[in-house]
Amino acid sequence: MNFPIEHPQFITITVFEWKHLLKPDKYKSIIVDSLRFLVKEKRIVVFGFVIMSNHIHLIWQIQENHQRGAVQRDFLKFVAQQIKFDLEKNHTQVLKHFEVNKKDRKYQFWKRNALSIDLYSSEVFIQKLEYIHDNPVKAGLCELPEK
Repeated sequence: MNFPIEHPQFITITVFEWKHLLKPDKYKSIIVDSLRFLVKEKRIVVFGFVIMSNHIHLIWQIQENHQRGAVQRDFLKFVAQQIKFDLEKNHTQVLKHFEVNKKDRKYQFWKRNALSIDLYSSEVFIQKLEYIHDNPVKAGLCELPEK
């Protein structure tokens, strides 16, 4: 079945209970490497992203013959698994903070139902891209969006 190319999409992925899981650079690298893989496999085009300590903002576009839900699920699942493997090996005390009492999982790293907005106009696209660039400035992580 062929799926059409979707509109670009602004997505916010939040760490479960807003915990600061993404602070280590090694977890940021997992995210970036996963995005690179999806681009290489022609599943997405990435227009911009920022990785904060407890959430990710991303503008991506799902490519033809791929379903949005499947791409997002695979991305989040892979990243969570890689982080879990590292926590099991190196930070078991931190891993305990992500234990949940659910039938389908032992750990939960992402808040359910990531915020997702289709970007139908160039004005909204630019607004969201500027928001991504300004996010680390507002958080005090840098002085200018381009640094």
